[in-house]
Amino acid sequence: MTSVPGPVDKPQPAPDAVHTASAGNGPDAPSAVGTVPPGGAVPGGAVPGGFGAGGTGPSDSGPAGWPTTPPAGYAAPEPDRLTRFVLRLYERSPRWAVPLAALGCVAVGMSYALLSNPTHADPDAAPTCLLKLTTGLDCPGCGGTRALWYVLHGDLPAAARHHFVFVFALPFLAYLFVAWAGSQAFGWRLPELRISSKVIGGFLAAWLAFSVLRNLPWAPFTSLYV
Repeated sequence: MTSVPGPVDKPQPAPDAVHTASAGNGPDAPSAVGTVPPGGAVPGGAVPGGFGAGGTGPSDSGPAGWPTTPPAGYAAPEPDRLTRFVLRLYERSPRWAVPLAALGCVAVGMSYALLSNPTHADPDAAPTCLLKLTTGLDCPGCGGTRALWYVLHGDLPAAARHHFVFVFALPFLAYLFVAWAGSQAFGWRLPELRISSKVIGGFLAAWLAFSVLRNLPWAPFTSLYV
């Protein structure tokens, strides 16, 4: 007769180990993941479920069939025809073309100010300020065209009377344009005019205060109304 083998002792986990959920229903079914030490950490920096140490993505020690690296990001969309045309035009154009186009826009604005003579135009002449036409108040830009007309004629006091902030900012704008255009077209390296965010914020705050003060109906603010 053959003897029936006795029960085989199963390896027992460490006393302080934590068991995970079993993949089967019986008590002897193998564990889905395995035995995990306290705290959920396993050697290699991975955690249960095949995720990395931060729990944010799959790791190299994940279960079979799981991705070993995070999925790649979305591919950049292809530019449309207009964008491709503009990019090709920019790449093939000479380096002085863009500054020349910007200078042409500035010249158009100056020509309009000279030919239209806004100092003798009616308040409702087209084009007009919609805010001033409907409320009678000066907008932040009211008087700028007239100030430009006076600047082109060399009358700075009259220009400042119509828009002081514009006259104050005009030298800085002119220098920035010359420095940029010279660098783009001829490779000039003029001293850089560093304008911090605090300076820009202070300028915008002063412009806002000027826009409010010029509409006050008391002297001496009434002299700023145009």
